[in-house]
Amino acid sequence: MPAKRPAPRLAVPEEAHLTAPQRKLMDAIRSGPRGKSITPRGPFAVWLHAPEFGQLAQALGGHCRYQTAVPARLSEFAILCTARLWRSQYEWFAHEPPALAAGVKPKTIQDLRAGRVPKSAAKDERAVYDFIQELYKKRRVSDRTYKRVHSLLGDAATVELVGILGYYVMISMTLNVFQMLPPPDAKLAFTEPK
Repeated sequence: MPAKRPAPRLAVPEEAHLTAPQRKLMDAIRSGPRGKSITPRGPFAVWLHAPEFGQLAQALGGHCRYQTAVPARLSEFAILCTARLWRSQYEWFAHEPPALAAGVKPKTIQDLRAGRVPKSAAKDERAVYDFIQELYKKRRVSDRTYKRVHSLLGDAATVELVGILGYYVMISMTLNVFQMLPPPDAKLAFTEPK
């Protein structure tokens, strides 16, 4: 059964009517690594209602997505794991294509979407998956789990992985609370939240 599409809880401000702080936020988003063609949708549409917060959040997001020492494949994989755990439709929609482009296998993505352990995932992805599952469920990780990820990533990238996870939890919460969904012609990844 397809997921229902609730209406967004906040209107997407029209670009022609943006206030000075809102315009400044959109200019900052477009001048960064996301590019000039980015439109105000998803979390950006929400942040336009609190542009000072949006400035800080988008700057952190630009760093988390494009400038960490975590390889793009593992970063996008971690974002999909977070999107699945939060059943964040928009986050999945936005990050499934980059995950594929970065080298996450289609079968791994299918397993994640279905809520299955991605048994065919690469060894480093499985280490990250186990780290994420343990962190989100137990609110900490064991020494064994930590050492597996740390041996792959080292100090800086392990710190940044935790930051990526925290940032995308915030994004998922924002998208879910304000009911921001993919465009109407895009298929939703998940059925109704349980």
